Amino acid sequence: MIQPFAGGMLIGIAALLLYSTLGRIAGASGIAYGALWGGERPWRLAFLAGLAAGAWLALGLGAPAPQAPSVDGAAPALTIMVAGVLVGAGTRLGNGCTSGHGVCGLARLSLRSAVAVAVFMSSGMLTATLLGILG
Repeated sequence: MIQPFAGGMLIGIAALLLYSTLGRIAGASGIAYGALWGGERPWRLAFLAGLAAGAWLALGLGAPAPQAPSVDGAAPALTIMVAGVLVGAGTRLGNGCTSGHGVCGLARLSLRSAVAVAVFMSSGMLTATLLGILG
């Protein structure tokens, strides 16, 4: 049970360091968007590289590799690309992603983030319930 706790602590520490040193929120979608199309690229690229390096380091230290959920048939590449674009559009419309609102926004007691978290959590629960009933 120590691994989830340690992982959560590391995420919190990383979010705190980014906010306290650069005054920026550790929302992954906003950081990725800014790295591609915005300004302040160096720290954004360093943050994204750190995410990849952390995963690589964890695997090197013996952490189990994450496994994709098994499905009956693989989705076509076009479907996966359209889904990715829709997720990206949703994070732009919602002014952030789950990491930005859930980890950083709630920690700052942001009302906008509390509403966003309530909406995406309830939407996810409803979707999972409907898929369970219909599937």
